[in-house]
Amino acid sequence: MSEVLVAVALIAGAYFVGSLSPSVLLGRLVKGVDVREHGSGNAGATNAFRVLGTRLGVAVLVADVLKGFLPVLLARYFADPAVTVLVAMAAIAGHNWSVFLKGKGGKGVATGAGVILAMMPLILIVLVAVFAIVLAVTSTVSIASLTATVLFPILTIATARPLSYVVFSLVGSAVVIYGHRANIRRLVRHQEPRIRLPWAAR
Repeated sequence: MSEVLVAVALIAGAYFVGSLSPSVLLGRLVKGVDVREHGSGNAGATNAFRVLGTRLGVAVLVADVLKGFLPVLLARYFADPAVTVLVAMAAIAGHNWSVFLKGKGGKGVATGAGVILAMMPLILIVLVAVFAIVLAVTSTVSIASLTATVLFPILTIATARPLSYVVFSLVGSAVVIYGHRANIRRLVRHQEPRIRLPWAAR
């Protein structure tokens, strides 16, 4: 019974932590703006960079990663792999469908990265490298995110991870792709905005 209670507490805690929105909180506290009313209208890190600037954008990115990393790291110490996967999914679900934002939120990329960092750090290194390369070539965050997302389950299967981890990689990737459905429509129409990289000519 105690194991069940621990599992429930870990899963509920992960969803609660995932539901916290650093982009909305920092936007209101520091800039006096709601990021959901500017840019793409998304509460994730990418829009935080657009609306709040680089420094706050980095702070949001780090916080979003930690929202996934810390609950899963805790679960790995106190629960089995199956519960750890449920905790991982709960953290991403909280970020994407926050109870504090009336069921809305981000797209799960940064929080998902934190989850993978806690579960499979070597795979995350590869995914970050792929993300960076694709972003450098395309200057489009959504293309880089989707490329890394599709690659994630492929790497998980190829490296013979536990079945529960494979299931997570498939479901988690599907959730992130679903969160990017508007981006995919814009990509098809060639309307997806690009970002200005630091080394790009002004």
